[in-house]
Amino acid sequence: MSPKENLQKLNIKLPEVSTPGGNYVSVNIRESIAYIAIQFPILNKEFLYQGRLGNEISTEQGYKAMELCALNVLAQVEEKIGFDKVIGLNHIDAYFQAESNWDESPIIVNGASDLFVKILEEKGKHSRAIFGVEKLPRNFSVGLTVTFTVKTE
Repeated sequence: MSPKENLQKLNIKLPEVSTPGGNYVSVNIRESIAYIAIQFPILNKEFLYQGRLGNEISTEQGYKAMELCALNVLAQVEEKIGFDKVIGLNHIDAYFQAESNWDESPIIVNGASDLFVKILEEKGKHSRAIFGVEKLPRNFSVGLTVTFTVKTE
């Protein structure tokens, strides 16, 4: 099935595309690689999942926050590139802020990984890296950057 059909089957609607918060572009294509700027858990301009994992944000909420970041990535891809031009997802870099004893980052990042495979199927398989950071902008609990290989014309 196509990504659009998978979204429809799962009753998922892509969020409104967010705009960059600084002097950069949200999608940058160099040759056949598309770099998607960091996406946060924003739903139609509403900031969600703000705080530290293990404190204000539970692991279950962190999973949902990463899922929302992945949906924002897909919204950027569909609007700026088009699903039909995606050859495959290459790699994701996942960022999180947490209290010092919290150690469940692979679980939350599965929120993004699971969604990419559900929507993009084989094209959604990827490598990943996970980074714990002291602070993310706007006190978001998580953020996600992604690279895709795309068809060029």
